[in-house]
Amino acid sequence: MIEIRFHGRGGQGTVVASKILAVAFFMEGKWAQSFPAFGVERRGAPVLAFTRVDEGEIYLRSFIYEPDQLIVLDPTLVDEAGFPAGLKLDGLIVLNSSEPPAAYSRLGSYRVATVDASAIAAKHGLGTAGAPIVNSAILGAFARASALVEIETVMEAIRQEVPAKQEENAKAAMAAYQATILE
Repeated sequence: MIEIRFHGRGGQGTVVASKILAVAFFMEGKWAQSFPAFGVERRGAPVLAFTRVDEGEIYLRSFIYEPDQLIVLDPTLVDEAGFPAGLKLDGLIVLNSSEPPAAYSRLGSYRVATVDASAIAAKHGLGTAGAPIVNSAILGAFARASALVEIETVMEAIRQEVPAKQEENAKAAMAAYQATILE
């Protein structure tokens, strides 16, 4: 089983991203589940969401405490206390950042992939320039960095699950896929 934890802020589409990823895995014939960690979320507050994927049925129904991979929609969350709590030693961090992965050497031996999902989302008219909705773009980066799901499948899941601007979101995912830096 592969467990993925999403770190974002309210309004960035973190919960929707976890659902889209689960749908993409399902479309590729895998078992998947996604769910959020809800509290007193408000726009801008930290949000967690989770996705699990496996070749067989998933019976586990708990938060993900030791993820294989992290998807981070807001780079300021990297500086929060405890980040990247529980990430397995060979884990991957896919990070929305205009900086290259080398700028995050403080994260230790984790594999880090970066993409400027905020700029890509803004370019495709997703959200506003000051508050871009980066979920589709970060999923494109995840497809590239993880090689666990095909970008075409992610784009199709976006078209099915995103409530508005489906083509713009799908194009943002492809742009991020092409712009992702993995060192």
